Amino acid sequence: MATLSDIGLAAALNIITAFIFLLAFAILRLQPFNDRVYFPKWYLRGLRASPATSGAFVNKFINLDYRSYIRFLNWMPDALRMPEPELIDHAGLDSAVYLRIYLLGFYTHVVMAYAVTFWTCFILKKEYETVANMRLHFLQSEKRRPDQFTVLVKNVPPDADESVSEAVEHFFLVNHPDHYLTHQVVVNANKLSKLVEEKKKKQNWLVYYQNKFERNQSKRPLMKTGFLGLWGEKVDAIQHHISEIERLSNEIAEEKENVVNNPKAIMPAAFVSFKTRWAAAVCAQTQQVRNPTLWLTEWAPEPRDVFWQNLPIPYVSLTVRRLIIAVAFFFLTFFFIVPIAFVQSLANIEGIEKAAPFLKPIIEVKTIKSFIQGFLPGIALKIFLILLPTILMMMSKFEGFLSISLLERRSASRYYLFNFVNVFLGSVIAGTVLEQLDTFLKQSVNKIPETIGVAIPMKATFFITYIMVDGWSGTAGEILRLKPLIIYHLKNFFLVKTEKDREEAMDPGSIGFNTGEPQIQFYFLIGLIYAVVTPLLTPFILVFFALAYVVYRHQIINVYNQEYESSAAFWPDVHGRIVAALIISQLLLLGLLSTKEAASSTPFLLALPILTIGFHTYCKGRFEPAFVRYPLQEAMMKDTLERAREPNLDLKVYLQNAYIPPIFKEADSSDSDDDDDDDDMNDKQWEKDNVLVPTKRQSRKSTPAPSKMSVDSSPNQQDIQEKDKP
Repeated sequence: MATLSDIGLAAALNIITAFIFLLAFAILRLQPFNDRVYFPKWYLRGLRASPATSGAFVNKFINLDYRSYIRFLNWMPDALRMPEPELIDHAGLDSAVYLRIYLLGFYTHVVMAYAVTFWTCFILKKEYETVANMRLHFLQSEKRRPDQFTVLVKNVPPDADESVSEAVEHFFLVNHPDHYLTHQVVVNANKLSKLVEEKKKKQNWLVYYQNKFERNQSKRPLMKTGFLGLWGEKVDAIQHHISEIERLSNEIAEEKENVVNNPKAIMPAAFVSFKTRWAAAVCAQTQQVRNPTLWLTEWAPEPRDVFWQNLPIPYVSLTVRRLIIAVAFFFLTFFFIVPIAFVQSLANIEGIEKAAPFLKPIIEVKTIKSFIQGFLPGIALKIFLILLPTILMMMSKFEGFLSISLLERRSASRYYLFNFVNVFLGSVIAGTVLEQLDTFLKQSVNKIPETIGVAIPMKATFFITYIMVDGWSGTAGEILRLKPLIIYHLKNFFLVKTEKDREEAMDPGSIGFNTGEPQIQFYFLIGLIYAVVTPLLTPFILVFFALAYVVYRHQIINVYNQEYESSAAFWPDVHGRIVAALIISQLLLLGLLSTKEAASSTPFLLALPILTIGFHTYCKGRFEPAFVRYPLQEAMMKDTLERAREPNLDLKVYLQNAYIPPIFKEADSSDSDDDDDDDDMNDKQWEKDNVLVPTKRQSRKSTPAPSKMSVDSSPNQQDIQEKDKP
């Protein structure tokens, strides 16, 4: 186990690392040629221009104003100065609520040692109530968006007499005659997407070789046509890519025609839009037909949030896919114990000396020994987990979730569970098992809880080093943006030719809920568990929450460009995981106290998990509905206000192109020669008027029985209104 001096050395190393990162950021952000790296969001919004280039040539690249270096720490108060309503307008509610998680953790851990359970529950309730009210206020006051009027309909039953589009139109004109407006069927454009992506890569290479030729026109650039350009026939690189782009353009045009006209490319799903938010809420939150597996409706994600690649996945295969991923995740989680155990062995100097005796003279050097025990385990564990978010996101995509927000939330849930099993339990239990295997085999069963109870405080030093490496240095490294900084300047040097190229060279990124949010929850878990057992750990977590709040607030204001807006739909997951961490901490405290002389006091703690579960049940029933359903009263109020403000609004024009697959737009923009034809095709397929085509069906499947309102199997709205008159 690491000693106090080991922890001191690790703290010094990580403090120095964090200080260097922060100092480098403070200086690099002032340089004109880095302006797009550290303030991309302002450029995307057109609120910031490139620094003035007048004066000496060196001023274009280096800031020579000494006064700006005196104020190089001004980014901290600047990040804290923006009011929360302005922050919501600037970055969206998701970003603002994401920051509140850091604040919640900060304020909770300040008083952790005094009233862990009651204070955490009180804060959770207040935050749940606040976020629920913020969500409803945001939905009520936000600008008009297509998803407010649109429902995603899945598992449309096949019909031999009607196409999917005709079936959808017929069904909703019959069952929602006064409110249905328009629809867009879902198509399988995955092959088209691959062709467009391949063409974009070819175009990037063409720009690269053209730039190369412009710098040295005495020699035409050559390339090999084999794998990765390592072998094959040597050809003129520019002509080769021009011919490849032309070939891909023809294939894209053919595939677009196939997607539009081939019935097999039409999926049994559609985005259905209504005339009012109230009608959309009714449709999204009710069962449409007697069979609960057909005509499934849910709120459509906003267009930016749709994960288009998963829309063609058949509904019947989703259960099988999720079962496969559940099994795969189980094995991934529990087989990862092996590398975790190896990491724990690094914290045991005796274990290293036993495995490699020749290293003993080096390891026994005081500085090296302190480095191994105080720093290396945390950084080694961080390296082992570096690919985990990518793997978990791939699993979520395979499961078939239809929105990016759901993909990230599902991935975050798995990431948190993985951290709990492997990083926490793996570090506490697996490390104990390896070190005390003989003891486990020889002692009686009732002694095992005592061994685990002793192991929890023994592993506190490891978690202190992990917090310093992952929390302190990692957060400081986030604001430096070393990877985006290098990529931007490489692209800027080799590929940038125009101002548009320079804009596309910088990807500002987003918050990354699938990695950041479970990291925060894991620190909650560690803090809640060790606040009573080892209070020494609490200040380290407190420093993390304070530093992370300032850093991520700065990044949200100046850097991140959030891909979507879910109106804080992730908050129930946050609340549930904090409550789970609280219950786990209570159970572990019960187990620890049962091994001590204070075992007689454990009955008084049994009420804590019960009260916490009751608190969670109350919050779930009181606040969660605001995140699952949209109140009809709120929808009606918003519709009424909009009709009063914009009586001549044509919603059909506003909604008819909202859910066109973006790959069609990308294909159009990448092939300007076919613009006119593409526009004609889009006009025909996506912008058509929704005049009901007389049904061809012979059966009355999915159609209500005849009533006094209608005698036709597929009435139009005018007929229904006329029959309604007395």
